[in-house]
Amino acid sequence: MELEWNDSQPIYRQLRGRVVAMILDGLLQEGEPLPSVRTVAAENRVNPLTVLKSYQELVDQGIVESRRGRGMFITAGARDLLLQAERQKFLIEEWPHLQATIQRLGLTTTDLLAAPNSHSQGGLK
Repeated sequence: MELEWNDSQPIYRQLRGRVVAMILDGLLQEGEPLPSVRTVAAENRVNPLTVLKSYQELVDQGIVESRRGRGMFITAGARDLLLQAERQKFLIEEWPHLQATIQRLGLTTTDLLAAPNSHSQGGLK
């Protein structure tokens, strides 16, 4: 599946984010191998070094381990580690902006809970 790139962040970061999302969504499980660097590079038409850089960032964070001659594998406890890190990142980077918008628009908790959910309304996921 070819990804569409945006200019807001480097491609290797976008690749890393896609792997993180797949782990959090349960599409990639602990102990499973990641797709090979060459495969991901070819499918997404990017330089293999770009893919390697995204994978290396996951290795540095303890999410993925490299097994010599076998590839990259998702470590035990990776999902829990990611949940903790991604929740913290959300609360620091995104929540203040959302909270400000909620206040600016005068939305209440009731408004937010009654808002249409894209999953139940057949919208985009």
